[in-house]
Amino acid sequence: MAENGDGLGTVPEHERILQEIESTDTACVGPTLRSVYDDQPNAHKKFMEKLDACIRNHDKEIEKMCNFHHQGFVDAITELLKVRTDAEKLKVQVTDTNRRFQDAGKEVIVQTEDIIRCRIQQRNITTVVEKLQLCLPVLEMYSKLKEQMSAKRERSEAGREAGREREKEAGSRPSREPDAGLAQQQKTFSVVLQKQNNIRFGKNVYINDRIPEERNEVELKCGFEEEDENEEEVLTVQDLVDFSPVYRCLHIHSVLGDEETFENYYRKQRKKQARLVLQPQSNMHETVDGYRRYFTQIVGFFVVEDHILHVTQGLVTRAYTDELWNMALSKIIAVLRAHSSYCTDPDVVLELKNLIVIFADTLQGYGFPVNRLFDLLFEIRDQYNETLLKKWAGVFRDIFEEDNYSPIPIVNEEEYKVVISKFPFQDPDLEKQSFPKKFPMSQSVPHIYIQVKEFIYASLKFSESLHRSSTEIDDMLRKSTNLLLTRTLSSCLLNLIRKPHIGLTELVQIIINTTHLEQACKYLEDFITNITNISQETVHTTRLYGLSTFKDARHAAEGEIYTKLNQKIDEFVQLADYDWTMSEPDGRASGYLMDLINFLRSIFQVFTHLPGKVAQTACMSACQHLSTSLMQMLLDSELKQISMGAVQQFNLDVIQCELFASSEPVPGFQGDTLQLAFIDLRQLLDLFMVWDWSTYLADYGQPASKYLRVNPNTALTLLEKMKDTSKKNNIFAQFRKNDRDKQKLIETVVKQLRSLVNGMSQHT
Repeated sequence: MAENGDGLGTVPEHERILQEIESTDTACVGPTLRSVYDDQPNAHKKFMEKLDACIRNHDKEIEKMCNFHHQGFVDAITELLKVRTDAEKLKVQVTDTNRRFQDAGKEVIVQTEDIIRCRIQQRNITTVVEKLQLCLPVLEMYSKLKEQMSAKRERSEAGREAGREREKEAGSRPSREPDAGLAQQQKTFSVVLQKQNNIRFGKNVYINDRIPEERNEVELKCGFEEEDENEEEVLTVQDLVDFSPVYRCLHIHSVLGDEETFENYYRKQRKKQARLVLQPQSNMHETVDGYRRYFTQIVGFFVVEDHILHVTQGLVTRAYTDELWNMALSKIIAVLRAHSSYCTDPDVVLELKNLIVIFADTLQGYGFPVNRLFDLLFEIRDQYNETLLKKWAGVFRDIFEEDNYSPIPIVNEEEYKVVISKFPFQDPDLEKQSFPKKFPMSQSVPHIYIQVKEFIYASLKFSESLHRSSTEIDDMLRKSTNLLLTRTLSSCLLNLIRKPHIGLTELVQIIINTTHLEQACKYLEDFITNITNISQETVHTTRLYGLSTFKDARHAAEGEIYTKLNQKIDEFVQLADYDWTMSEPDGRASGYLMDLINFLRSIFQVFTHLPGKVAQTACMSACQHLSTSLMQMLLDSELKQISMGAVQQFNLDVIQCELFASSEPVPGFQGDTLQLAFIDLRQLLDLFMVWDWSTYLADYGQPASKYLRVNPNTALTLLEKMKDTSKKNNIFAQFRKNDRDKQKLIETVVKQLRSLVNGMSQHT
């Protein structure tokens, strides 16, 4: 720093400060900026002028770079305009091709519609024939009944009324029989359906010639297929359930003119049976079979109702079945929502989802609306993801526990290919190296990457068969993966970083690992795009923001490095054992400090593998913390007396710290930036060893002061400790003139320092 008063010497100093601001982390800029304000009176204005000049230079460089790339930008726009012309031509060709395809397909559509109409007519004819065959016994019974009624017309009116009552009573008894019979037939229906499915091993079984859906023991097959020479016998509801009691009761009440009584009785009894069917077992959620039985009995119930609706007139109406289904659907959703909340196994939740899909598709084939069931599936999907996240949290914890946090060693090409097959790593420099060599990341990185892909596969299993587009499935997978990264993996990483047994070396490896995992996120995005079979152009929804997850974990690890490094420094400093009353120094630095410096050298060698300026920040933070710890040691209130010999011994230790800082333990520091961490200690010790109080007091407050960083309060505290030592060690000081003069000088300096301290407090 210049000693003259005109301030011209401050220009190089300002250049140094500007270089320091540009190259130093923002956390360390404070002391540098403060030195500007502590400088000469006009130094701030001159510094601002220098800063403006520096800004103008940078602006000129930016302008040059923009001018350099401007022509390339113009060329790119020109090429883009050419592409637009080609795109217009291609659009015309595509439109023409599409039109020709549409024209060619019209004839195919017409022929297809004709085939469909023919098949529908064929199916209706077959159905009419079957229904007529079923009605023949009824017509025969009706003919016999008319003959008997004709024979009895000569009876008296009272006889006719008595007979009519007996007929109604006889008709009431069978009307109770179908309900009990239907329950038994429903059970038989489920058993037969299960046996048929087991025998066929997945072959199609069609009910009522409706469109076939998924294969499962609870589903009812519907639709039609191409006839096959080896096609097995088609089972219908009539083959599985005996409806004759219902038909008889309905016929008797129709003849007697009392259809409404039987209709009301039938509907009332079926509603009671529906409530019983919809009541689940208390432990239904424990096994998949419990859900399967529950769905089977519900399907059987509504298949029977659908059959009654289509083969009778008035006994069951569409309004009645819709009302019954809406009531049942509300109960089913409430039951599934309650029981599924107890599921903690993702495999069970996935099985439940498959059953619900098959259940919904089956009943939808019979005309029942099932949109609410698919809405419920999205709620269950969230729960499924939660169970997956809990499962993968354990997986991640196990991976972190088993990792040795050392670079992966490889001794031959086979081992190298194994690692590359698990994790997308590309490094031309590493490929050129000869074996044996090491990957920069540890073993947990490929394991984590594999498990994230396994999670995506598991999440995809639930998204299948939900009748959603590829874009929606892709979006759902990305959201699930984001939750895995930002919640589960992030939490596991933070817990790992904060564990006591994780040391500085492990933290360095964790930072390196997170860097490679962050780079692999783009490959995970491509992986999701590939398995959902969606084009890159249509991916406009949720992106993977796992980058922030790894950045946050890396920042947490960096902060933990600074904390643990300072803790290690504190452990070494606690080993300090100074003799504060020693008359002469030992002539060499303290052992604890040399051990500390050796430790810092070795650990900073490991830090060179860290990305960015982490190593520089850690080194600066460590030097500043060491300087602060040494200063606090001198100013400790429990330390009452310090001799000049102790100060000289302490100075030897500070010299070693300065030598360490000047040896560039971490590359990247400019000039004496790192040595500035010890500048407060250096000026304080120089002041006491040279005993240059006249200069200090004369230049105090001047920007060019030799002891600018020495606070009066700090100097006063240390001087009082030395004054007490001087009195104690010089019992006969009052009889020696030199000692008396020294005591007077100390007392005078103490008074002046107190005056400066009081002035500072009043100014504040």
